[in-house]
Amino acid sequence: MSEEINKGSYSADSIQALEGMEHVRMRPSMYIGDVGLRGLHHLVYEVIDNSIDEALAGHCDKITVIINEDNSITTEDNGRGIPVDIHKKEGVSALEVVMTKIGAGGKFDKDSYKVSGGLHGVGVSCVNALSEHLKATVFRDGKIYEQEYERGKAMYPVKQTGETDRRGTTVTFKPDPQIFTQTLIYVYETLASRLRELAYLNKGITIVLVDEREKDEKGDFLGETFHSTEGLSEFIKYLDSNRDPIMKKVIAFEGEKNGVPVEVAMIYNTSYSENLHSYVNNINTHEGGTHLSGFRRGLTHTLKKYADESGMLDKLKFDIAGDDFREGLTAIVSVKVQEPQFEGQTKTKLGNREVSASVSQAVSEMLTNYLEENPDDAKIIVQKVILAAQARHAAQKARDMVQRKTVMSIGGLPGKLSDCSEQDPEKCEIYLVEGDSAGGTAKMGRDRAFQAILPLRGKILNVEKAMTHKVFENEEIKNIFTALGVTIGTEEDPRALNLSKLRYHKIVIMCDADIDGSHIETLILTFFFRYMKELIENGHVYIATPPLFLVKKGAKKEYAWNDEERLALMERYGDGAKIQRYKGLGEMNAIQLWDTTMNPEFRTLRQIQVDNGTEADRIFSMLMGDDVPPRREFIEKNAIYANIDA
Repeated sequence: MSEEINKGSYSADSIQALEGMEHVRMRPSMYIGDVGLRGLHHLVYEVIDNSIDEALAGHCDKITVIINEDNSITTEDNGRGIPVDIHKKEGVSALEVVMTKIGAGGKFDKDSYKVSGGLHGVGVSCVNALSEHLKATVFRDGKIYEQEYERGKAMYPVKQTGETDRRGTTVTFKPDPQIFTQTLIYVYETLASRLRELAYLNKGITIVLVDEREKDEKGDFLGETFHSTEGLSEFIKYLDSNRDPIMKKVIAFEGEKNGVPVEVAMIYNTSYSENLHSYVNNINTHEGGTHLSGFRRGLTHTLKKYADESGMLDKLKFDIAGDDFREGLTAIVSVKVQEPQFEGQTKTKLGNREVSASVSQAVSEMLTNYLEENPDDAKIIVQKVILAAQARHAAQKARDMVQRKTVMSIGGLPGKLSDCSEQDPEKCEIYLVEGDSAGGTAKMGRDRAFQAILPLRGKILNVEKAMTHKVFENEEIKNIFTALGVTIGTEEDPRALNLSKLRYHKIVIMCDADIDGSHIETLILTFFFRYMKELIENGHVYIATPPLFLVKKGAKKEYAWNDEERLALMERYGDGAKIQRYKGLGEMNAIQLWDTTMNPEFRTLRQIQVDNGTEADRIFSMLMGDDVPPRREFIEKNAIYANIDA
């Protein structure tokens, strides 16, 4: 057979039979979601899951996570320590099996762990495969054992290195730059949010976070200790710290129903949004599932029964809907399931049917007791439900107006929109621009083929503090719905967002590079988070980053996006350098705006992602609350964190 034929042949030799660790390195996104910032942090969560499993089994009560100076991570726990004796089947230490074999670990042995976290059971071996170096140290049976690995392969057999009176496991790993090419830098707040969440979900455990890259005013490393004695009740208070409750205390339940451990906490507040957060084995199931369905059914049935018997609904001229019972409600549902079955696009929707009845019974029992013991609160809750029903009817009329405007207006588009000529949504992008002046500059500077411009008048409505029908009556918000081609209502859910006719796959918020601009960005993001969350979850929403300065000397000129870049340019240009400070987009001409902010070859777009839904909920309620200084301080401090799409 000739060499040419050999090159094109397809035989058994053409099939790559990848070992587990090799497959992880070749297809890392299958295991950790992506190889960007989210995947980088997911490595830490996988290691912590092992320690949390020890805690759930009653063998561990303290976990420490250290961000080392070189951005490697060290986790420590005081559990039993990973076994080090020889594994009968593999012929090597159990520690090496756990660290180098995908799917190996005690969580698959029902006698070792009743329930465990993690979605796919890849665990620490996956972290090992994606690290350029990992060191595991085990303190067990009075002895210290260790083993090191390079890109998932053991450097030497497990060895004893000393004696000790402590127990537990310490893992230090450094993510592999060959895999994580975008960034290797951990974000403290991202890790802190997840560790705080885990402490609330597993009361009694102490979780310590230390950042050795930064010191405080006293010279100590930056850090926090997370510990909860009340569990979900404390979590609710934390999430609702920026909302006003309408009742005296958190309603809470903890127990086992039909063999399923269930923990529920909830409170009503004066807001108009529904904030439900659900967990299975510490995993945030943001797509919901049977446990959330059970919660809704138990809540609606129990409250409806109480409201009917109270006679408070007698004068109401229309029926109460399930949604009415959840307006202004913040609730957390956490269940522990021995063999969870996950569904949905991101495998975070619980499918176990038996869990629904367990949660429904728990909620019904919890709520019935509370309503009987707290009649004043019960009356306030029912009044809140009645107001929600009335507002829902008004909102439905407003939504119908949005739908009619989308369908019946000329071309279905608002007059201020300057559309693009491209028809393929995947190639189209729309800029939501602050003000008519900047909008005019953007229209002149854009590429008309694929870039559309929609100017927004000033600061849009703060949806966090507005009733639903007021949101849909707002002219700027109606224009956003209409321009995007997004409607409300699907066959399955009349309140769901319908993205089937989304006209642009990149939605870019472009505001002035100052505090007011950041505030307007946050108002728009709050609207998207509360009413168009799917756009964020699907990766469609971005923020543009216009420059702050133009530094020039003679014929030379360069742009600077912050003070550090400005100072560096001034030093490079030397004496005679002139600086122009851009106070707003309108101060740039069309060519400058295109070159710096809109040209796909040179611009920097920050993609909006929600890594932690509960923390995002808390932050938005804080940002859009009545206390302005914390909002401004947060924006100034955190506006730099974002993924980059160059």
